[in-house]
Amino acid sequence: MVEENFVLINARITFKNVPLHKLYHFAFKDVNVARESFMKINDVSECVIIQTASRVEAYIVMNRPKGNIPDDGRRIDGKNLVINKIQETWIANAELEQWDIEHFDQTFEVYVNTDVYEHFLRLATGLDSVVVGKEEILDEIKESIQTARSTEHSGTILNKLFDSTIRIATSIRNSSKVGENVLSMGDIAVKMAEENAGIDGKKKVLLIGTGEIAGMVAKTMNQKGYAFEITSQQIERATGFSKNLGGTPVEFLDVLSKFDKYSIIIVATTADYFVITYEKIRRVMNNYKKGMLLLDISDPRAIEETVTQVPGIKLLFRDQITEMDDEKLMDALKKKVSVVEGMIEKEVPILEAAMKNLEPQQAVKDVIASVNSIREKELQKALAKLGLKDSKKIQIIEELTKSVAESIISVPTKVQTSPAQQESK
Repeated sequence: MVEENFVLINARITFKNVPLHKLYHFAFKDVNVARESFMKINDVSECVIIQTASRVEAYIVMNRPKGNIPDDGRRIDGKNLVINKIQETWIANAELEQWDIEHFDQTFEVYVNTDVYEHFLRLATGLDSVVVGKEEILDEIKESIQTARSTEHSGTILNKLFDSTIRIATSIRNSSKVGENVLSMGDIAVKMAEENAGIDGKKKVLLIGTGEIAGMVAKTMNQKGYAFEITSQQIERATGFSKNLGGTPVEFLDVLSKFDKYSIIIVATTADYFVITYEKIRRVMNNYKKGMLLLDISDPRAIEETVTQVPGIKLLFRDQITEMDDEKLMDALKKKVSVVEGMIEKEVPILEAAMKNLEPQQAVKDVIASVNSIREKELQKALAKLGLKDSKKIQIIEELTKSVAESIISVPTKVQTSPAQQESK
C-alpha cells in the first residue's frame, strides 16, 4: 500500500529571478481569488499566499502520495500534472505578457517539504530579503496567514507551519540581532534628502532607476508618505516599477527637458555611463535660480561632476552620503548571517518533525479505508435488493451508512491520535 501523506509545496517567483519592474506581471490580481483557484486543484486542501513588492509565493498543502512532486519546478517533466496545474492556475490569476508565459518555467520555482521549511525560515529571519535582516517581511508573513485564516483557506497544517515559523524566526532574530540597526541604501538616501533639502508637498522628487537600489528608495518614500516621480531609459520599466513600488512614471526625455522643475533627484542605476551630464541639462538650467539636490547612489557613478557648474546644484555621491564603513558593516553582517544560518540548520529537522506529527497514523487510515470500502459494497447490495429509485430516500440511506461508519472508526482514531495532534486541535 502506498503511504498517503500531505505534501507541502512552495511555489514562488521573486526578485532573484525577475527584475522588480517586471514582478508586478507575476503578482496575483486578487490574492483571495488566487487562493480559491489553487484550492480547486485536485487534492489541494490549504493555500496561503505571500505577495510583496519583491516576491510572490504560494504555500500549498496537497494530500498526495510521497514522491509525486519533483524538487525544483525548473527541471520538471512538462507532463507532470501537479506542477502544470499550479502553473496554469498562476498564469490564469496574473497579468503576464506572452513572453513571460512562454518562459514561465525559467522563473518559476517549486520546492517541497524539507526544502520549504528551510526556505521559509530563511525568509522569516530576513536572509532572503532584498535588505538582509529587515523586519518588514515578518509582518507581511503574519498578515498573509491572518488573511488566509479569515477566509478559511488555511487549516491545521499551514496554521501550524506559519505559527511555528514565526515563533522560531522571532527567537532567532532576537538572539542573533540580525535585524538590529538595519538601514537600506534607500533609508540612507531619503534621510540625506530630508536633511539637505527637506521633503514636503511643494518639492518635486524624481527617482531615476528601476533596480533593487531604486526599489529600496521607493519603499522608504512610500513608508514616509512622500510622493515621487519615477523614470528610466525605457518608459515600460518605469511603468512596471510604479505598479509594483509606487511613484508616477515619466518619460526620461521629458525629465531632461524639464529638469529644472525638480528639487530633489535621486539616481540609482547600474548604467556604465553618465545618465546626467552638464551638456544634457545645460540649456534647461541656464537661468536656474532655485536650489536642487542630486543624490547619486548608483554603482558606478551615473552623474557627471561638472553638473555642479550650475548655480544652486548640490551633488552627493554614494560614498559621500554614508558615514558607515562598508567593509566593516559587511563583515559584521556576514557574521550575523552565518550565526542565523547555523540556527536555521538546527531548527529545520525540529520543525519538520513537528509537522510530521500532524500526519494521520497509517493504521488509522487503513481502518478508515477498509470501513469505507465495506460500507460502499454493502450499501450497493442493499440498494439493489430494495430496488429504490427515489434519490431522496437513497441519499437518506447513504448518509445513515456514513454516520454509522464514522461512529465505528471514531474510537480507534481517537486512541491512535498523538498528543501533538490533540494539542493542534
